[in-house]
Amino acid sequence: MRIDNAVLSFAGIMVLVSLALGLWVSPYWFILTAFVGANMLQAGFTGFCPAAKIFKALGIKPGQAFN
Repeated sequence: MRIDNAVLSFAGIMVLVSLALGLWVSPYWFILTAFVGANMLQAGFTGFCPAAKIFKALGIKPGQAFN
């Protein structure tokens, strides 16, 4: 798995988990959904992604987007 795939998978999991928690536990969990979406938006414009930095530090091979 490359960093690109790991970042997209992680973001998708976080969105789905926060949506489920928002529906079944508390609507305040939707804040996490908004945070993940805002982070993805800023990463699209700036190229900086904290999750990509963490995955790189863990030794996952870089892909095309996050070198």
